[in-house]
Amino acid sequence: MNSSVQTVGRFLSRMVMPNISAFIAWGIITTLFHSNGWFPNASISQLIEPMIFYALPLLIAYTGGKAFESSRGGVMAVVVTIGLIVGSDVPMFLGAMIVGPFCGWLATRMDQLLKNRIPTGFEMLSNNFSAGILGAILAVIGLKVIGPLLAGLNAIIEVGVGQVVDSNLLFLASVFIEPGKVLFLNNAMNHGILGPLGINEVLAQGKSIFFLLETNPGPGLGILLAYWLMGKGSVKQSSPAAMVIHLFGGIHEIYFPYVLMNPFLFIAVILGGMAGILTGQFFNIGLVATPSPGSLFAILALTHRDDFIGVLLAILVSTVVTFTIASLDIRRKAALFEEANKNLIEGYKGNYTLRRITFACDAGMGSSAMGSSILTKLIKEHGMDVPVENCSIDDIPLDAEIVVTYTELTKHAKKRVPNALHIGLKDFMDKNEYMELLELIRDKFEIIREEKMMSKPNEILMKSNIIISRPSVTMEEAIIHVGNLLNQSGYVEKGYIDGMLARERKFSTYIGNGVAIPHGENEVKDLIKASGIAVVQYPDGVDFGEGKLAKIVIGIAGLGNEHIQILANIAEAIEEEEILEKLHTTQDIEWIHQIFSSEENA
Repeated sequence: MNSSVQTVGRFLSRMVMPNISAFIAWGIITTLFHSNGWFPNASISQLIEPMIFYALPLLIAYTGGKAFESSRGGVMAVVVTIGLIVGSDVPMFLGAMIVGPFCGWLATRMDQLLKNRIPTGFEMLSNNFSAGILGAILAVIGLKVIGPLLAGLNAIIEVGVGQVVDSNLLFLASVFIEPGKVLFLNNAMNHGILGPLGINEVLAQGKSIFFLLETNPGPGLGILLAYWLMGKGSVKQSSPAAMVIHLFGGIHEIYFPYVLMNPFLFIAVILGGMAGILTGQFFNIGLVATPSPGSLFAILALTHRDDFIGVLLAILVSTVVTFTIASLDIRRKAALFEEANKNLIEGYKGNYTLRRITFACDAGMGSSAMGSSILTKLIKEHGMDVPVENCSIDDIPLDAEIVVTYTELTKHAKKRVPNALHIGLKDFMDKNEYMELLELIRDKFEIIREEKMMSKPNEILMKSNIIISRPSVTMEEAIIHVGNLLNQSGYVEKGYIDGMLARERKFSTYIGNGVAIPHGENEVKDLIKASGIAVVQYPDGVDFGEGKLAKIVIGIAGLGNEHIQILANIAEAIEEEEILEKLHTTQDIEWIHQIFSSEENA
């Protein structure tokens, strides 16, 4: 599979996997309370259609939009997807998967075009109105254009199925049926195409294989089995529950996202569907009506009295063929995952227990504190419970189990703690660099929880140390300026500023998104009297080398962990596009102080 297809698959996975629990919740409700479910309940079953038509597509759209451009891209994607939903009579998952990232990308492009063109103080108004106007326009386009396009797609599938039936090449119908199912056109095909064909055959012969073409659970079961037995990470953990809902509840939609996240698996379900049809034709099987939902129980209940063995074999064969083909790619990716893990743990001599993760940089005050706050947030999002602390290279605890440093500092860190697992990162602010570490921890390490006293945020950022609207200066002048603020406020001795300049000559403190956090080397840590932070705004930017333009320069002096809360707030603030843009230009010192000092932000 080429890299572009893999990239698409990974992005689809990023949209779908965070919402798998919502699919499972819908599947459980449908399985239990649908009119054909185990415990039919007309009142509760009213949840089924709103969830499949509205909640699930909107969740996917929001996730896709947010992945590109924070929450504003997600909100815009939701508005546009509503247009698609209203304009179609099938669940709009495919449209949501296209619209989500497109809206996020469009919002990003729009911001680039409007950058530096919006008067100070009007940024929030501009952001909201521009996204609202574009969202409204695209929602109308979705209503009037995408709906008819989907109707056309359904017509193409209907013609394709009709052609293969007329040509006595029924097994080729899987080329249309299986992809159509995964694109959430399953009900349209089953009740609009295959059902009527099956009814005609029943009237003539008393049974029809058409009723099993779309409802055959074999291809979906094969996909879920492959993920369960061969996969890694969260997708492996979620597949057993999905398997039960799919096979016994008949809610086939539950496996569609697992195919969409890996386009190669379309081949597996097509060939699995073909194998099931050929087996069914060989045994001349048929059902007497459409099983709805397509659970194994419903299929057997509607199987012709002479065809139970043939139907079960058709389902089994399609399961085995799909599983075999899907396993080839899933096993390959799992092997790549294992190889990546092997590379990460090469030389590791620990016992695979984990009490905490240690972030380290040369001084232990700036970039490592930012990185630790970002990793802490990601760990919580992935349902894990591991404390993350930061320190200087020379202060890494001798009992550290996992140590994260800049790649250039890994060799130094290994000398300090040779038995730990050492992870080298190029950019502490890049979330993608943490994902392999999270999967490795989930896959290999036993997390041992320890009670730990956390520091409370201190009043270490004074409003007098927030300076706005400074004209551009050199990098050295900007560092000296924030250093003088720290010195004049009593946080550091004068010599600390030399340590800030020396640190910058070794490693850039520019962390991205127009923010730099200069701080002293470990050698000048003794010159810190108290933890303090100073913030200076340069609307036109300060050149920190290699095209890195810092509009916010934050001087840091950290004594202990008292400054960690503010650094966590900073890390979270610069992830939000709207907040970041306002930070670059705002005249409101009170607002900056509130954003950086609030205990609730982190």
